[in-house]
Amino acid sequence: MATNGTQALSALADPTRRAIFEALPSTPRSVTDLATTLGITPSAVSQHLRVLREARLVLVRPEGTRRLYSLDPRGLAAARDYLDQFWPSALASYSAALTHAESTSPEP
Repeated sequence: MATNGTQALSALADPTRRAIFEALPSTPRSVTDLATTLGITPSAVSQHLRVLREARLVLVRPEGTRRLYSLDPRGLAAARDYLDQFWPSALASYSAALTHAESTSPEP
């Protein structure tokens, strides 16, 4: 079963979804605005936004006749938490590699 963290990473694996996601941090944006910015159809943007919503990476808020999309901190936190579990072993591996490199390097 996929966790929220792995769902977020899977959603961001697609370059178009990642571009949509990266276009949202500064201000909420509409489908039309995103489509114009990215040069793809509004229908394609909507399909990608659905996947990003399901991964809890974007929020939608109605404003008049438009829907505005913004980043959802819940999905970002889940992805960060997922990756954080690997951090201690990554640091240990890095430390071991440095120690090995120091012990095998020739004297100057």
